[in-house]
Amino acid sequence: MKKTIILGTRNRGKVREFQDLLGSEEFTLRSWQDLSQPVSVVEDGKTFLENALKKARITAQVAGEIALADDSGLEIEFLQGRPGIYSARYAGPEATDEENYRRILAELNGVPDEQRGARFVCVIALCTPDGKEEWVEGDCRGFITEAPVGEQGFGYDPVFFYPPYGRTFAQLSTEEKNRVSHRAEAIRKLRPVLSKYLDSKE
Repeated sequence: MKKTIILGTRNRGKVREFQDLLGSEEFTLRSWQDLSQPVSVVEDGKTFLENALKKARITAQVAGEIALADDSGLEIEFLQGRPGIYSARYAGPEATDEENYRRILAELNGVPDEQRGARFVCVIALCTPDGKEEWVEGDCRGFITEAPVGEQGFGYDPVFFYPPYGRTFAQLSTEEKNRVSHRAEAIRKLRPVLSKYLDSKE
């Protein structure tokens, strides 16, 4: 019988992305939307790891199943790691993707290329109902362009230039991005960790 794993999100797109990158032949992946009891988590941690662990812990407790949760964002060297954990709301609580990246472009106005280094970060936490916890981290390094380029993706993709491909993330196909993204790297690291729990007879 397949084990059930609960992903700490209401975002169906994220569920599909995890399914595509992890494969789901060994388990059934569900999310908060599939639970009878509502889950609410205030992401008030100071790091990606703290937020991911908090979501995974609460999800495991509520669902009584193995839980996964991630937290991710963009860190820019010149901005001392900002926007970081505030990436989704950098320009305000209800900010759009464009408003967020326009703010960082304004803050980097006039900054030379060699000081525009940045990385996307993704931390994925795994928690079990009996308190076991593990986590992995993936990142992807590039630099911030002076203007948005490309129509694909979301978030900061139009201003994140990935040197090995010579394009921004917003110019990549889904398949290309899923080979090199921070979340793809974290999920690759997660597979052997998750296998230990799927293989358990407990």
